[in-house]
Amino acid sequence: MVLATTRQAHYNLQNHVARAHHTCALMLDHMLFLQATNFLRKDFLMKITGVRTRIYETQMNRWLGDANNPGGWNRLIAVIVNIDTDEGISGMSLGSVSAINHIHGIVNGLLAGQDPRGVRGLWQKMNDEAFKAGNRGIVGDAISAIDVALWDLKAKANNEPLWKTLGASERRVRAYASGLDMPLSDDDLRTFYEGMAAKGIAAGKLKVGLNREDDLRRLGIMHDALATSGKQPQLMIDSNEYWSPKQAIAHIREIERHYELLWAEEPARRWDYRGLRQVSQNVTTAVATGENLDELQEFTDLVANEAVDMINVGAGSGGITGMLQIADLAYAFDLPVTLMNCAANYTAHVAAVLPNHTHMEVLNAGRAYAMKVDNHIEDGWIILGDKPGLGIEYDEALLAPLLVDQPSPAPRSGRRVGAALYQVPADPSELEH
Repeated sequence: MVLATTRQAHYNLQNHVARAHHTCALMLDHMLFLQATNFLRKDFLMKITGVRTRIYETQMNRWLGDANNPGGWNRLIAVIVNIDTDEGISGMSLGSVSAINHIHGIVNGLLAGQDPRGVRGLWQKMNDEAFKAGNRGIVGDAISAIDVALWDLKAKANNEPLWKTLGASERRVRAYASGLDMPLSDDDLRTFYEGMAAKGIAAGKLKVGLNREDDLRRLGIMHDALATSGKQPQLMIDSNEYWSPKQAIAHIREIERHYELLWAEEPARRWDYRGLRQVSQNVTTAVATGENLDELQEFTDLVANEAVDMINVGAGSGGITGMLQIADLAYAFDLPVTLMNCAANYTAHVAAVLPNHTHMEVLNAGRAYAMKVDNHIEDGWIILGDKPGLGIEYDEALLAPLLVDQPSPAPRSGRRVGAALYQVPADPSELEH
């Protein structure tokens, strides 16, 4: 009897302990649920609170120029854009001076209070809002700058580099050297490309268009300089829409007698689909264009008219969201893409996720002392780091002396008189600095 009572008591104690454990487990689960709910609620309520823009002006470390501006320019005017949130996380990008008012108007009037991580939805919202006036020109510039800042913000909120947020499986992107080198002497040209070759870069793009003999001589200099990398040089040319289609055909054919070209960039006007197709059909070299187009629909026209063999695109064509859409369009038609240059090479994050990307343009023309960038060039590749977002940090103390209320008049950027009519070397007056 005593044994039975003891067993019953032991059973009751076990049952009580089990119920207590179950109750504790339920309480713990409930606490964890509440914590998770609060976290998600906090996460869900992240809001855009405003935008800041600042204008900086400085000199670059060399003169840059092309067939339309052979004398070149050496001033850099940059607008740093920061989009802020109530969580203290900010996204940054670079914009243009002319787009500043639109950047503030769009963020404060349309995006304030929105969750900044819904980047594609906000991109569509901005473009829908611009429907009547159109999303090209400075409106498109504003949308592009905002979109890049939102992607930077989204990756920072994820506490990961943008290339991971975008879904890339590798962190490296093949680079090519680009001199924007029309103003450079032969010696300076050689020095520039030898410097790039020292980084393992064997591909280079030369500015051409004014004089065939000069172009061939300078291509030889670039070729030999890139060969010091120990690799087979890959050559590209860029005439910046200076030629007529027939001029382009004649010029490229002559170059092809001496060198194999990877591509010829902007051999005719960006909107001249028939002319671009004519060039493509009459030369061996691939025809590339697109960096001066604003939106997906313009690239669709290029592809539909079989006007290009590869597409060149930059962040100015709708930001990162626009670049992804354009690259997808090219991929659907088995066309390669190349990304144009940008400050700190930040669009390499985008290039890393594109299956049809070939090379990204690298200038090495700025002054890096005011920024820390979490990428570097190694053996001809841009190697992306692990810092959240774009991986760009600015030294405010070094930037402060460069801050201006209004920049100096912008350097000339129009089309050169005589473009598509005749090809002559630059007049001495065009080379005055």
